[in-house]
Amino acid sequence: MPKIKTARGEIWFADQRSRRSAPAAILIHGAGGSHLSFPDELRRHTSWNAIVPDLPGHGKSAGTGRSQITDYALDVLALMDALEIKSALLAGHSMGGAIAQWLALEHRNRTQGLVLICTGARLPVNPALIDAIVAQPAETTKRLLRWMWSPDAPTEMVAASAAILQATAPSVIQRDFTACAQFDIRARLRDIHAPTLVIAGEADKMTPPALSEEIVAKIANAKLVRLARGSHMAHLEEPSATATAIRDWLAA
Repeated sequence: MPKIKTARGEIWFADQRSRRSAPAAILIHGAGGSHLSFPDELRRHTSWNAIVPDLPGHGKSAGTGRSQITDYALDVLALMDALEIKSALLAGHSMGGAIAQWLALEHRNRTQGLVLICTGARLPVNPALIDAIVAQPAETTKRLLRWMWSPDAPTEMVAASAAILQATAPSVIQRDFTACAQFDIRARLRDIHAPTLVIAGEADKMTPPALSEEIVAKIANAKLVRLARGSHMAHLEEPSATATAIRDWLAA
């Protein structure tokens, strides 16, 4: 899997491009995550050519992270430039969904469509959590995992998620949370004109389905799919249902 130099620094990405006729898709992970925060069913989805970066400071990409969604969005744009991708589908989970929405607003000619998974046009974060992830990282990570996953989620899946969080510096996660807390584009949602699929987990405690409904109500012709057994990590808990929703939406 390659690293590439961009105008904003070196970025590592999983390159799953193998289908000549399929559109390019940039899969953007959430706070504290990495490319492994997406299941194989999405990374290797037959309906698109996936490029799955580790954002700066995450996974195999160096850096200290960003404290604004705008900066992460510019990193994604720089990656597209370095790869000579004029436009792509943007699929984002949680914070990644915020990044995708910003790009759809500010760089609509680079955005073929949006797949927004367990996210919102605003991403409120408790200020106490922003402080606690640095002051008490181990305890706070355990708390996050309880909020992120359903109680009956497979143990090995939760453990893999914990390993990703633990591999990310607490200061980077703090910057992620700060970026999320400052994000609010509700007043601009109607200016997004890209075809949009919104996927919500019915049991999501971190970005409740009401946030997904808010997006669908304001983006013209946006489609909402609700995953009955999904929590904040719905795309990992129900990967086949998520992949099917994306396939059907792209086909339509």
